[in-house]
Amino acid sequence: MKIKKFVCNAFQENCYVVSDEGRCVIIDPGFAGGELDGLYSYLEAEGLRPEAILLTHSHWDHTLGVSALVERFEIPVNPAVPWFKIIETPGHTPDSVCYYSETEHVLFTGDTLFAGSIGRTDLPGGDYDAEIRSIMEKLIFLPGETDIYPGHGPASTIARERMENPFLEPFNEREELFTEG
Repeated sequence: MKIKKFVCNAFQENCYVVSDEGRCVIIDPGFAGGELDGLYSYLEAEGLRPEAILLTHSHWDHTLGVSALVERFEIPVNPAVPWFKIIETPGHTPDSVCYYSETEHVLFTGDTLFAGSIGRTDLPGGDYDAEIRSIMEKLIFLPGETDIYPGHGPASTIARERMENPFLEPFNEREELFTEG
């Protein structure tokens, strides 16, 4: 699996092009204005044609490029994609989801979980308690080597977030506690 990150719009939103064996999906295309030209150049250089757009949630900074991409490639938004499991993670928004590849140990978290932080919950529809439940019940027990690719900022791993994320501090544990029988 190959992952190419594009940083988009004034909010520095992360869009990912994920390709595998000639297949390609675009996760959270927050492209504004001329930013799409960089994506088109990359797709052409790699010989890729997107099959779908996957959205982790509906905030505008993650969806700015959807219309242009649907029009250009005639692709669906949020279809079932067999190489990703959809994990519902309400909290940042009621419709938040993460995309998980169990075989590749890769998790696209949108604005649910960041390197050293969590998604904000003070916007309409946000729910702090739901956010923490989503992370603690659905994400934090994934294998520690799982790479997380968030909607903003740098990548991380589940193990690093277990041990170091200050928003999960009451629950921070050493990695070996998650790997013992």
